[in-house]
Amino acid sequence: MSVGKLGPENVITTGRDSDLAELTETLADENVGAIVVTEDDEPVGMVTDRDAALAIHEHDDVGSVSVEDVMTDDPATVHEDDDPIAISEAIEEHNVRRFPIVDDDGKLAGIASLDDLVATIGEELENVSETIEAQSPAYRP
Repeated sequence: MSVGKLGPENVITTGRDSDLAELTETLADENVGAIVVTEDDEPVGMVTDRDAALAIHEHDDVGSVSVEDVMTDDPATVHEDDDPIAISEAIEEHNVRRFPIVDDDGKLAGIASLDDLVATIGEELENVSETIEAQSPAYRP
């Protein structure tokens, strides 16, 4: 299984010129924790719900703050053909939980998160456990 099959393909995106009021409304409406900032379908930034919350302490009129002022520039990405372990390695290297997935042209192809990785590992462990139970009838957890 590749990274491109882990997370949702329908990624919520915005542009640099959006404001934080629009962004937080989208976070709530779409029930997501992050929005990818794109230019020409390429990820150029990322804004998380945490980024939005922390902006309250840095700006007087937080709703009118531009996305560009609070986004993480040049977010770490993973390639759609990468093995899922690439997410684990990227989490360790970059200390973030969410990664835009890109194709060979650097275009946004999806998004993957720590939660996607954990869910995938859980599914794989369930498959392993079924095999163990089938091969060892006396074993029951």
